[in-house]
Amino acid sequence: YAPTRCAAAQTSAEQGVLPPCHHHEAVHDPQLVPCTCPLYSCPWEGHLEVVVSHLRQTHCINILQGAEIVFLATDMHLPAPTDWIIMHSCLGHQFLLVLRKQEKYEGHPQFFATMMLIGTPTQADNFTYRLELNRNQRRLKWEATPRSVLECVDSVISDGDCLVLNTSLAQLFSDNGSLAIGIAITTSKVHNAEAEM
Repeated sequence: YAPTRCAAAQTSAEQGVLPPCHHHEAVHDPQLVPCTCPLYSCPWEGHLEVVVSHLRQTHCINILQGAEIVFLATDMHLPAPTDWIIMHSCLGHQFLLVLRKQEKYEGHPQFFATMMLIGTPTQADNFTYRLELNRNQRRLKWEATPRSVLECVDSVISDGDCLVLNTSLAQLFSDNGSLAIGIAITTSKVHNAEAEM
């Protein structure tokens, strides 16, 4: 059970809790990465190799381990825009799940979920992520290649290149205002074939 106004992630081994984030504008600089957690409209930016330590130290985000985890976003009724975010470590890399509630059309909020690799676009191409919603004898899956944090999460969401749920669909899969999203990350087939050679 996550406290009110918080987003939580769970694995069988551990549980991390963090509050929903609120949207901010990202700064685009090819050498520096803006803070990928919209918590408190953080103005930080830095090089790719220090993003994880910034998220852990400044925003106290726990890294959940394992190829498969379940992310539990609570308080789905919060007004848009709202972000939920969790860091996920597996296969030697760190990933961010960003779940955003946003109005594309006034009065019609939607939920957008995507995985971002804390790495380069070339590294991101080596992985596949799967998001799965499963409740009340219904199952919905989204599978794609993660995007790099060097790309702007706002553009991924505005392009709709992610799992998109309208409010009524989100309600079908939610339980008491919480949405459980199963996350699995695997290496892509191209990467596996190269590894076997």
